[in-house]
Amino acid sequence: MLDPIDAAARALAGRTNVLVFTGAGISTESGIPDFRGPGGLWTMIDPDQFTIDRYVASRATRVAWWQLRFGDTQVLDARPNDGHRAVTALWRSGRLAGCVTQNIDGLHQKAGTPPEVVVELHGNVNETVCLTCEMRQPTVDVARRVAAGDQDPACTSCGGILKTAVVFFGELLPKHELERAANLVDVADAVLAVGSTLSVFPASSIPLEVVTRGHPLVIVNEGGTEFDDLADVVVSARAGTALPRLVEALA
Repeated sequence: MLDPIDAAARALAGRTNVLVFTGAGISTESGIPDFRGPGGLWTMIDPDQFTIDRYVASRATRVAWWQLRFGDTQVLDARPNDGHRAVTALWRSGRLAGCVTQNIDGLHQKAGTPPEVVVELHGNVNETVCLTCEMRQPTVDVARRVAAGDQDPACTSCGGILKTAVVFFGELLPKHELERAANLVDVADAVLAVGSTLSVFPASSIPLEVVTRGHPLVIVNEGGTEFDDLADVVVSARAGTALPRLVEALA
């Protein structure tokens, strides 16, 4: 029986515009919990608590958000793992059309994949914006205020509500990023989906569009996904283990 990595390499052989689609599973090895897995964020709290309307209206919701995500700087201090570095290696090989990510941690860029190649569908947690005056600042500065006891940090310029530059429930995905993703879909000749259950729409419609045009789909994920039946190859493994081997096999 063919090794799954070898099978994946065969499925992607000759493809020069691979669209990489990543979810929370690629970052768990960097110490960032996923959302739906064991110990994931949504197993600890109700995601419906964090709609944009509730966030704006409720100080308690804002306090819970800041404490949950930034009572310490775990997310902000996270470093890329071998999975992120493998995506960068794929880019350096000239085979990467682009990387569309559901993640907000910025680890693809930290690993060396150029920002102009990364499409962040759900925003980036490393920046915070004031909802009133739109002033932007590094989130690490706000996280330090939270760690020092400021439970609901306000804008130092106008006193408005601060929010990390990520997409909350009830907000639309950023139009510019969707347009960039659509451009990648137009040129992609394969999809490599990593660390995602492929169950969140409209984000998952992006790799689906490429696959429905008849291009191959390779999935690397520790658990099952919604697209397993559509995949040419499913590699049931951690990204940090499987991706370096796959990229090396493609080389």
